[in-house]
Amino acid sequence: MEPLSQVSPENPKIKKQEADATVYLNFMKSHSCYDAIPISCKLVIFDTTLQVKKAFFALVANGLRAAPLWDSKLQRFVGMLTITDFINILHCYYKSPMVQMYGLESHKIETWRGDSLQNVYLKSPTQFLISISPQASLFDAIYSLLRYKIHRLPVIDPDSGNVLHILTHKRILKFLHIFVSKVVALYSRFDVINLAAEKTYNNLDMTMQEAICRRTCCVEGVIKCYPHESLEVVIDRIVKAEVHRLVLVDRSDVVKGIISLSDLLQALVLTPAGIDALLS
Repeated sequence: MEPLSQVSPENPKIKKQEADATVYLNFMKSHSCYDAIPISCKLVIFDTTLQVKKAFFALVANGLRAAPLWDSKLQRFVGMLTITDFINILHCYYKSPMVQMYGLESHKIETWRGDSLQNVYLKSPTQFLISISPQASLFDAIYSLLRYKIHRLPVIDPDSGNVLHILTHKRILKFLHIFVSKVVALYSRFDVINLAAEKTYNNLDMTMQEAICRRTCCVEGVIKCYPHESLEVVIDRIVKAEVHRLVLVDRSDVVKGIISLSDLLQALVLTPAGIDALLS
């Protein structure tokens, strides 16, 4: 056992470890959401009267994964249309390759009663869009992303009411600037939206091998990390490869789990603050 003098709060080594543990926390608290907004980016907004089918085709055409929803009657943003919504629609309406999915073909966004419209739209009048001000800190943005288990956080100007940007885990990690043998691919939400681009959403009986072969664009692929690697190394690998997750494997390439962007932000920023936003 170490002498008490070596483990006291006055020990410079202990103080340095404590400072190292909060460096990312302090960084996120000292920078605003506006700081993380890129100089140039694409943003598409859908009116809730738009047909669901056209909305998803527009996402594909613009290479986007989500779009804010504007309600002309209420004159405010009421939610987000995401790839998760597309997945839920497929799950709700798909019967077989021989049955047309009329819900996807005819419904408008405002008539879709899915459960995934970011906890906000058409579920109850008390629900509201989870958003953040550009003046709020990145720490607050990370807390909201993890606490509400969302992947996209609209940055809305409180004065004009305009959406300036949509913050994601990936964008925040980029801003931070921290500089398979048993798995052949990862099938993600982004792959599902390609069903809309290829108009193959009426055939969900295809195998995963067929689905992977149908990919028409560059995808994230499988990138590994190991338990002994530092967070700095893992984050650097994610940022450079522009992926959303790593497969955690042991030295024998046996899969042990998935390291997500939420896991990294929790460990770097919220855990030092004594907050665990990933608890169910």
